[in-house]
Amino acid sequence: MRQGRADEYAEFAVARAGHLYRSACLLTAGDTHLAEDLVQETFGRLYVRWGRVSRVGNPAGYAQTVLTRTFLAHQRRHSSRERATDVFPDLPGAGDGDASLRLTLLDALARLPARDRAVVVLRYWEDRSVEETADVMNVSSAAVRTRCSRALGRLRELLGEDLAEYAGS
Repeated sequence: MRQGRADEYAEFAVARAGHLYRSACLLTAGDTHLAEDLVQETFGRLYVRWGRVSRVGNPAGYAQTVLTRTFLAHQRRHSSRERATDVFPDLPGAGDGDASLRLTLLDALARLPARDRAVVVLRYWEDRSVEETADVMNVSSAAVRTRCSRALGRLRELLGEDLAEYAGS
């Protein structure tokens, strides 16, 4: 890669790293180590194709698409959802309200299937349209609407009355 393109890539990577990491944390339901790996993999793939990506009208959107597809590919390869840990997270409601909300939401997201979680993150965190989400996930718009409805219903079940409490705070 030429020096000018390398500098342009480095500038882009620094500017987008935080946002991609936060999205990856939501996709992985709080698994920060996996989120870091996904972001690193995303930046590696972008680096290889930066000549073409830099000419795209929206390289940030392209990066988000690569991140989401990398996550979904990882989920297909690693179907086990178990995570080894020696420390249990604090129970929701045991501490600071913001931390409690974060843990509650991450726990609820973790209970969703990977594709449903990806739809929720893309639609409500990334604020993407149904069509954009369908394009990122390589599915139809109807599949996105179905998954979104199912995921939101499941989140309502998991959060129950807590949902109204957290929405009001």
